[in-house]
Amino acid sequence: MTRMTMVQALNNALDIKMAEDERVYCLGEDIGWMGGDFGVTRGLFEKYGAERMRDTPLSEAAIIGAAVGSAVVGMRPVPEIMFADFITTCYDQLVNNAAKMYYMFDGQFKSPIVVRTACGAGFGGGPHHSQSVEGWFMNVSGLVIVAPSNAYDAKGLLIASIEDDNPILFLEHKALYRTKGEVPEEKYTIPIGKAKVLKEGSDVTLVASMKTVLDAMEAAGELEKEGISAEVIDLRTIRPWDHETVLESVKKTGRAVVVNESPKMGGLAADLSAVISEEVFSDLVAPVERVCALDSPIPFSLVLEKLIMPNKDDVVSAVKKTFK
Repeated sequence: MTRMTMVQALNNALDIKMAEDERVYCLGEDIGWMGGDFGVTRGLFEKYGAERMRDTPLSEAAIIGAAVGSAVVGMRPVPEIMFADFITTCYDQLVNNAAKMYYMFDGQFKSPIVVRTACGAGFGGGPHHSQSVEGWFMNVSGLVIVAPSNAYDAKGLLIASIEDDNPILFLEHKALYRTKGEVPEEKYTIPIGKAKVLKEGSDVTLVASMKTVLDAMEAAGELEKEGISAEVIDLRTIRPWDHETVLESVKKTGRAVVVNESPKMGGLAADLSAVISEEVFSDLVAPVERVCALDSPIPFSLVLEKLIMPNKDDVVSAVKKTFK
């Protein structure tokens, strides 16, 4: 085990798969000699060359279009969209081409691409560089959304994603890039679609993903001091999320609080809340609570940004509400 940041773990995953499989290549804006805007691809250009670490024009539509086309003829592309907010300019390539390829051609063609992109708020990036985009893709059949919360999961999930035959949107929260954890140097994978219980508890279930996992864990620590035992679940895969793990936990605790960085309407928290209420209603002793961002564009001001984003205190308040 080596202590790595999430950036280093992702870099290590790419290095392992590129060394192992010549079909794997990366493409995106400034991912080559520069090493990517956040350093995830640093050093790979020198090791694998310009053919497999392709610097592209500033065109997200071209990046994903080329990735889909090369995937159809047998390659395993890992395109990078520098900021998740820019994914709107290649939305059609993802939703109407990649996600539907296998279905439209009755399994004769597939689109095994892994779209890496940086998402999330917390650094004063403003409305166009800070959004959580998972809600934009929640109802797109054929697309998988993976979202790690730590370095260990990031490496295992990225390797598993590159080996998977589905088109995958791989979300990397910017606030987690420099967080560190113990990571094996050798290759390993983490099953896609399987959540992880980070902390067992008996009184309430906290369900979170990416940065909000840290908020949920901090809230669980605070609640423990007040005699409330919280179970914390890290989804790890957002689409499809792990119904079995979440529902079994809620059946045990009788209470659920869902934490997500997007606004409440039409997002991950809405789907989780609906499914929990539909499937285990008779086990609930209180309505499902959602802790989400306010319904607002994300401000440049760090003070205002902090005001609209969910945090540990919001989670604690939501849990206490379920006991009233």
